[in-house]
Amino acid sequence: MAKKRKNPFKELEASLREVPPGMKKKVMNDIAAAKLIMDMGSLFSFNIGSALRRLFKTFGNN
Repeated sequence: MAKKRKNPFKELEASLREVPPGMKKKVMNDIAAAKLIMDMGSLFSFNIGSALRRLFKTFGNN
């Protein structure tokens, strides 16, 4: 018969506790702010590249 071993994942699950509401709210706000900054950065970096390409394209045609 196989020897029974402890499942370490069951032990981890048993040690989980609920996070305080204030900390949970702060973390979620920080994540939302980071996502907003990343979205704004990608928006501006994409538009700047496109604008520069159009700028140099128009100078080449004149």
